[in-house]
Amino acid sequence: MFDSSDSLDSAVLPPAVHFKSFTDARAAVERLVEIYARNTAFIRDQFASYAKGGWTGKQRVRAYYPAIRIKVDTYQEVDSRLSYGHVVEPGGYMTTVTQPALYFDYLLEQIGLLIKNHGVPVEIGESDLPIPLHFSFGDGQYVEGVYSDSLLGDALRDHFDVPELAVTDDAIVNGTWRGKPGELMPLAPFTAPRVDYSLHRLQHYTATAPQHFQNFVLFTNYQFYVDEFCQWAKETLAQGEGGYTALVEPGNIVTRAGAEMERIGSPLTRMPQMPSYHLVRDRHMGITLINIGVGPSNAKTITDHVAVLRPSAWLMLGHCAGLRTTQRLGDYVLAHGYVRQDHVLDDDLPIWVPVPPLAEIQVALEQAVADVSGLSGWELKKIMRTGTVASIDNRNWELRDHHEPVQRLSQSRAIALDMESATIAANGFRFRVPYGTLLCVSDKPLHGELKLPGMASDFYRTQVGQHLHIGIQALELLRDMPRERLHSRKLRSFIETAFK
Repeated sequence: MFDSSDSLDSAVLPPAVHFKSFTDARAAVERLVEIYARNTAFIRDQFASYAKGGWTGKQRVRAYYPAIRIKVDTYQEVDSRLSYGHVVEPGGYMTTVTQPALYFDYLLEQIGLLIKNHGVPVEIGESDLPIPLHFSFGDGQYVEGVYSDSLLGDALRDHFDVPELAVTDDAIVNGTWRGKPGELMPLAPFTAPRVDYSLHRLQHYTATAPQHFQNFVLFTNYQFYVDEFCQWAKETLAQGEGGYTALVEPGNIVTRAGAEMERIGSPLTRMPQMPSYHLVRDRHMGITLINIGVGPSNAKTITDHVAVLRPSAWLMLGHCAGLRTTQRLGDYVLAHGYVRQDHVLDDDLPIWVPVPPLAEIQVALEQAVADVSGLSGWELKKIMRTGTVASIDNRNWELRDHHEPVQRLSQSRAIALDMESATIAANGFRFRVPYGTLLCVSDKPLHGELKLPGMASDFYRTQVGQHLHIGIQALELLRDMPRERLHSRKLRSFIETAFK
């Protein structure tokens, strides 16, 4: 994992923090915050000294991630309706923790449930996993920003820990984790280095800091939705509705609620690959919209990273090819199954694994379509169809011989085709994040209606205008639902981490 030749006898470390028991969840989280802040500040201070001119010799600086431990001696009978908040069998469990201030509410809930459900204390202290130098910087600070060109990268590794792929993986959530004899079992789905890796990538891909992300997420692949979202968000903030307090745009530009609509920050000169927009509410209970662009690779990349924030739900709002003659441009498709031909997750979640619909998400989406469109019951079927969505990785599939793909689509009973929905749903299933898909038919290639300029009808334009507001309405319905009900037991396997 790390260079065994390191001599820790000569290493510079802060005073050790031994594990201490806590029966109060808030006190436990505050201790995590204290340890993490002290240890990262120690690394940064040592690096500042090093950056002034470097060191001679092999002096090594090291500080460790804080950790949570719990030991359960007996099988505990817990509420069988709960999908998380308890361990499945007696034993010792541990997880490393990063940026606990960012995760304060999440950790407060998870630790509180453990103490309540098992009646034993948790232990807070230092792990034996070093914090890489690169991950000790936050709030927009980066090693590159203070790293002198005269200091070689090889020399840096001689003195500081750097990110190691050997401890940055998805073995826990993929169900491939195998512990060594005597090793404590995982308490959370991600290790601290894995979380740190994604938090830094989120800033890179979306140009907004992780603390601005909200618990309810919309993914889209069209700029139209971004424009509509920002306009609606600013109108909502000006009117003081919905409990929303601010809109955060790429570059961490903040527009605050109120009559004056104070705006802090300057627009970016260059937009990021997948810009994100955050309509903020207290306790991260607002809505995040991310324009992921086109293709399953983008869809996997962004969901790999958003997942470490442990959102309450994510939805895909995009365009699709309608595959049935009865569909019109602008009709909605509510996915209840997926044909996975995107291939980007084949190694992590085999294609034989079913990705089931989640009743809570499906009901919220259908209710939102009815509320926004003003239709219900039999009339709702005029504009929305529920069925299987096929996701592929070839945007120009129409240029290939049609016989085989059309036969497969017919056999699967698919009613729509796109490039992202199955990926987002499958990664939601894989990461235990409630997921759903509502698409809008933008072309019908099997029936001579290709996606070309000027082919959109007034009906299509009207429906697209509704689409975003349906997604927002669905997320607001889900937000009002008890959290333990939203996080479905369908997402949990035989042996699961206690943290959701």
